[in-house]
Amino acid sequence: MPDQRGTHEALPDRRNESVLVYINGEFYPRDEAKISVFDSGFLVGDGVWEGIRLHDGAFAFLDAHLDRLFEGAKAIDLEVGKTREELTGALRETVQTNGMTTGVHLRLMVTRGDKKTPSQDPRLALGGPNIVIIAEHKVVDPEVKQAGVNLFTSTVRRPPPDTLDQKLNCHSKLHEVVALVQAIRAGADEALMLDPTGAVATCNATNFFIVRRGEVWTSTGQYSLNGITRRIVIELCTAHDIPVFERAFSLTDVYGADEAFVTGTFGGITPVRSVDGREIGAGKRGGLTARLDVHYKEAVARAALEGT
Repeated sequence: MPDQRGTHEALPDRRNESVLVYINGEFYPRDEAKISVFDSGFLVGDGVWEGIRLHDGAFAFLDAHLDRLFEGAKAIDLEVGKTREELTGALRETVQTNGMTTGVHLRLMVTRGDKKTPSQDPRLALGGPNIVIIAEHKVVDPEVKQAGVNLFTSTVRRPPPDTLDQKLNCHSKLHEVVALVQAIRAGADEALMLDPTGAVATCNATNFFIVRRGEVWTSTGQYSLNGITRRIVIELCTAHDIPVFERAFSLTDVYGADEAFVTGTFGGITPVRSVDGREIGAGKRGGLTARLDVHYKEAVARAALEGT
């Protein structure tokens, strides 16, 4: 099988072997950090989470991430148990305890807490939510960032909002995992997923964009995660007079695109080389993708400086 590396591929960093993990206000060595087998997230995927970047001592786009976390928690009727300020304090305590200043990716997870017996029933939860923060020294593999990724269109569709609202950044990710397994088995790096109508929706873990004749297209957003980076890229296009559209489009549009890229908190903007064996454009990072990458890095630095 050829070398396959997705958008979450990071450079090895031995410092991560000794990171301390935050669990409900206490810190534990990595190999001792544990949650009960009765935890709601472990039992039934009942929880919400955020991936957050620490850049030059500040959390980039923190307000947007906390907005999404609390909106998701409200949607599933989960009481977070902490205010925004308290969660921010826990994030800061985590990176300070680990002596971290930049080049860090944090996973903030909130589940409904431990159940008194294995069950879906939220009324069986005991003692409030479980809150976990894992901070790691993580820098994107520059080879992936430069060369890009190959995608394969999965047969697994993104479900409609009345099945599982894809705007929820929740722990229930099995459909995305299965889509990724298909892509890996097909020799690709990640999966492209369609919506119930057959239009292009998103990737299994990132948002998807194409460039056609100088225009940037992404999906309607109705069947994909409300990505923070996705939103920022759309705003950057508008700010820099780049035509951008949230619209329904097909795989035919994708195969004929001049460029394609995916977005996510960790990887930022990553070019797409091919989809289903069809080379996209010249099969490498295009000019508009490179331009947006520069604007995005500037936006991250600006957000860190402003502390937002």
